[in-house]
Amino acid sequence: MDKGTARARLAFLEKAEVLKDTFRSGFTAKGRAEDTASHTWRLCLWILVFEDQFQDMDIGKLLRIAILHDLGEVVSGDIPATQQMDDKNTAERAGFLDLLQGLGDLEENFLSLWDEYNGATSQEALLIKGFDKLETILQHTQGENPTDFDYGFNLDYGQKWMGVHPIVALLRKLVDEKTKMCMHD
Repeated sequence: MDKGTARARLAFLEKAEVLKDTFRSGFTAKGRAEDTASHTWRLCLWILVFEDQFQDMDIGKLLRIAILHDLGEVVSGDIPATQQMDDKNTAERAGFLDLLQGLGDLEENFLSLWDEYNGATSQEALLIKGFDKLETILQHTQGENPTDFDYGFNLDYGQKWMGVHPIVALLRKLVDEKTKMCMHD
């Protein structure tokens, strides 16, 4: 690798650091606002924890999609699940393209995986869609949320992705049970 390519990749990593300070609407168990980098980390952990359930899938591809799926938020910021609109992907994709500038061959590779996720065009992308929603809902059940937090939102959120794999459907039932317990506290 030449010095210019290494410099460009290092610059990309420096820009991506913004995800550590891109806060989501959810909270951690200790009451700190959750950041997007933490959400992405735990989404990747979901893949590793349930890897034995996906013999027919490319685990490396699952991890790559999970790592890249919210990277556009470096530029656009996070849009809370309760406020997402159809044009969310347009803004995030523009931000993602801006972030990728200078990465050469990686630009096309990363954009292809990002588009695959957003278009839900592979079994891996579909699984990440389901896990992404489950990760958000689970965080809602663990977070030290405001007293007016709408746990009922969890019960409807992401339902269209819950049939993508039997383990996703099973986990949804378990996470919904946690949500219902939070609603009665």
